[in-house]
Amino acid sequence: MVDIVVLGATGYTGRLIAQYLATHPQRSSFTFGLAARSQSALEKVLKGLNLSKDDVPAFIMDVTNPSDVVAVVQQAKVVINTIGPYWRWGTSVVRACVHHGKHYVDLTGEVHWIKDIIFELDYAAVKSGSIVVPCCGLDSVPSDILAFVANKTLKSFGGPSTTIDLSTSAWKLGGASISGGTFSTILTALEDVPKHKLLAIRQNFALSPVEGTHSARPRMLYTLPYSDRPVYGAWYFMAITNSQVVQRSWGLYELARRLNHHNATAVAPFSYGPNFKYEEFVILPNALYAMIYSIVFAAIAALLVCFQPVRYLLPVLVAEEMTARWLARRIMPGPGEGPSEKQLRSGSVKITNITTSSPNSQGEKIVVQSIFRGRGDPGYFLSSVMISECALALALDGAILPQISTGGGILTPMTAFGDVLVERLRRSGYVDIESELLVGTEARKTR
Repeated sequence: MVDIVVLGATGYTGRLIAQYLATHPQRSSFTFGLAARSQSALEKVLKGLNLSKDDVPAFIMDVTNPSDVVAVVQQAKVVINTIGPYWRWGTSVVRACVHHGKHYVDLTGEVHWIKDIIFELDYAAVKSGSIVVPCCGLDSVPSDILAFVANKTLKSFGGPSTTIDLSTSAWKLGGASISGGTFSTILTALEDVPKHKLLAIRQNFALSPVEGTHSARPRMLYTLPYSDRPVYGAWYFMAITNSQVVQRSWGLYELARRLNHHNATAVAPFSYGPNFKYEEFVILPNALYAMIYSIVFAAIAALLVCFQPVRYLLPVLVAEEMTARWLARRIMPGPGEGPSEKQLRSGSVKITNITTSSPNSQGEKIVVQSIFRGRGDPGYFLSSVMISECALALALDGAILPQISTGGGILTPMTAFGDVLVERLRRSGYVDIESELLVGTEARKTR
């Protein structure tokens, strides 16, 4: 039995996670194992990390074989699943974890799949005490953290009854790149997932247990309110995933508030309020650039959505699409491939969030600025840090996790880990998180 097992440990991200765990400052406090299909590939990973099977057990597992999955899941307290696309391969792993009361984290950004596992397995996870947390990487830890810490800062100055009106995150990515696994997931969504499922996740609060106030529809040009200089941007392509996760956090807190109305003081600190709205965008150099970016992105998205009926009318477009995908499969990275070591270390992310409170009886609002900074390739290195710290929180910090997570279920990073994860990421040395009250042009910081 190990504390943590990494599924897909021979893949690109799996290797990064194994390396991070092997060199973690708390390494003496936990055990972990690696699982993959190929014994020779596992041995290569262990050799590359200067580890032996006595130090880190190796498990042979074919994710398409349910008995293999169950056998490996039973060997750990916490499962880190890096095997995607999750639409194809993730459900059997979550089922095994839920059935055997194990905890689970992954790196999915596939909202259609998350919606399915919530419907099938959330109740069973509560019954078994299994804590299941999808989206534990760049999608969607930073977005979830920023809404969470902004809410805390608002309440620290305005009191526990202060609620959020609008929370806006502006993303600035440096050196972000794509791995073969991510590219495979994109193709799967385009080729295999029913279109009605993809359309369903575009609705606000698709993952939330309760309906909330709808955020504004995607638009051509975004600006960051209360910024000391103009900040322009366009719709961020991962906004659907991140917004749905943040809205599920809101929904789980809101449900807890409604169910515990007799003990409001216990849940009020976590509630974002009934009028909470969230949006995010990617920062671009100027307004004109943002408008052009939005037009091009919208045109590409429209082609992808409309191609299904078009291909029946114009067979020549089928050949063109097949040719494009054939070329893409050969040009883009294959499974197990990803950014170079130089790219991993030189990347960065900075996300600035502005959150405003609902007005008080005098019509006054509180404005909070929160910033998430990460050093390293955002999608792969930093995601490896984030998911590893999520798994370690489950393995080592169970006694201090938020009360809402102790009952199990399909949760979100903040509802599962809260301040425990925020502090873990701060201590990692790769992430800075700060939140401050804006008063005119001045700022007052709080943790």
